[in-house]
Parts: sequence; structure tokens; C-alpha cells
Amino acid sequence: MQRGEAGVTGEAAGAAGAGQPEALQLDGARAQRTGEPEVVFGEGKTPAQCAAAVTGLLTTDAAPVLVTRADPADAEAVAAVASGARYDPEACLIVARPAPRVAGSVTVVTGGTSDLPVARECAAVLDAFGVTAEVIADVGVAGVHRLLGVRDRLAAADAVVAVAGMEGTLPTAVAGLVSAPVLAVPTSVGYGAAFEGLAALLSMLTSCAPGVMVVNIDGGFHAALAARRVLAAGGTPP
Repeated sequence: MQRGEAGVTGEAAGAAGAGQPEALQLDGARAQRTGEPEVVFGEGKTPAQCAAAVTGLLTTDAAPVLVTRADPADAEAVAAVASGARYDPEACLIVARPAPRVAGSVTVVTGGTSDLPVARECAAVLDAFGVTAEVIADVGVAGVHRLLGVRDRLAAADAVVAVAGMEGTLPTAVAGLVSAPVLAVPTSVGYGAAFEGLAALLSMLTSCAPGVMVVNIDGGFHAALAARRVLAAGGTPP
């Protein structure tokens, strides 16, 4: 690609318009290979780069078309090229095109309200992929009665995403209460020895509850995609 052009690889190659501000190599065939289209990671990109990527993806049949870790400047630039785009400032997510609704539901539960930005990203990404997502906040194990109080709501979900920082024990507690798959997301919330989420990550990886799946620190997006694949593998259409 020449500088100043944006391209889409795969069957959609050539569909993206030229004249974009930066060179991009978009993967227009990813959905055919993996069931999920390419998603734009906004952090570290300029607003113009985010807008160029969205422009290219909108020329394909990709759904959803998303920009994660986006800021208001990114949202303004994308809105200029995608009139229907919406921005969720809590999730830092731009949805330029949502996917159709699908069956299945995911409950996203947090240890504390400080974990909400990661949980909101997870829920918003799920919603953009057409999956019903509910967020239940501030039910960490320091007041375990709060978690027990929402046990029925957790049990009703097809999958549960447990988001926690500090010592990161929430996913283990949740996995002991429900039969649904549990995905664990460590967050960078906590004081010194929490090591910006490393303590929670190690705690979740060494959970005594079998079958807990763990994603990267602050990886709300990754948990959403993993939960979606769990639903798809169980018979929910992608």
C-alpha cells in the first residue's frame, strides 16, 4: 500500500477508499475465518487513523464495526465518517455498526465499583455483538452476603464474567455458585502489592475452582469475545 491509502485484505480488498491519512492494512476476511470481524484498537492511534479504519471496515459486511479504548476526539472523527456511530464514554467504545441480536445472555459482575470501566467495556462489546449483557457491580468477597444476594441472577446467565482487582478472588467465589462458564478478568485496581493487577491475575490463574478461564489484565474486550465464543460453541449462532 502506498502511504495515504487504506486497504482491506481478503475478499474485500480494494473496496476501501483511497486517500486516507495513514496506511492501514485492514483484514476484511477475518469474520469468514474466525466468526468475528477485525476490531480497531483506538489507544495509540490518532483520531484520523481511527476514522480511516472505520471507513474501510464499513465498506465490507463486517458487523459489528468497533473502536475500543477510544476517547472523545476519536469519537468525533468517527462520527464524521459514520453518521450512525455511537460512543459510550464509560466503556470507551465506539460502535459504528452493531451486529444483529443473538440468543444467550452474559452477566458481568464486579468486585467493586472501581472495576466498572473494565466491566462496562465487556458489556458494551457484548451488546455490540448482539449478546444481552447485564452488569452487577460491587459484590466483592469482602462482603460475601452481597454476592450471595445475587446468586439467582448469576445462575440465570449462560456465562458469567467476573471482574476484580485487589486479591482477585471473586471468580473463584462465583464459580462455586453457578454451573455456567466463568470468565475471570483481573483489573489493575489495588494498592502497592497488587502490582497493577498482577496479584489478581495470579490469584485467578491459581483458582481452586475448576474450569475458570482467565484473560489479560483489564481485558474486558477479550472477556467479551471469549464469552461470545462460549455461547456460539453451545449452539448460539455467531
